[in-house]
Amino acid sequence: MKYCSACGGLIELRVPEGDNLARHVCRDCAAIHYQNPKIVAGCIPEWDDRVLLCRRAIEPRHGYWTLPAGFMENGESVEEAAARESLEEANARVEITGLYTVFSLPHINQVYMMYRARLLDLDFSPGSESLEVKLVAEEDIPWNELAFRTVSETLRLYFDDRRQGSFDLHTGVIRAPNRP
Repeated sequence: MKYCSACGGLIELRVPEGDNLARHVCRDCAAIHYQNPKIVAGCIPEWDDRVLLCRRAIEPRHGYWTLPAGFMENGESVEEAAARESLEEANARVEITGLYTVFSLPHINQVYMMYRARLLDLDFSPGSESLEVKLVAEEDIPWNELAFRTVSETLRLYFDDRRQGSFDLHTGVIRAPNRP
């Protein structure tokens, strides 16, 4: 960040009075520009014993498989964001049934919130961000072709919980490779 969005003045990185972290502060008007983690909202669209996966048509991880998910927009709830992403990426209409996983990714300043969701019908198709979409049983999950660790962790937990007959909320931290 170089310029203040409030007055156009130059920005410097410093610890403001009464704070303990370096922030982007305007030299002219003293506006503090906070930068906070982004929330990624998505879901596991379920139909019988299968889940809906999307093959990415965009970077990062073009061509890899994922669950429908993306950045939350201003003015929407996390649940609305998860349902919107399913519609955008897979033209899939879902009913959100409950929060399932929350993963912090501090190395990229993101928080993933994944919900369980019930597909309302089988009228789905690739959206503009997907090459293809399909319902997949556990034995057909392309584990080595999943785009993100958040997705593989969510799916592993999901299938474990389904076998046990009980779905609990799971939380955790996913760190960059080669970090404790």
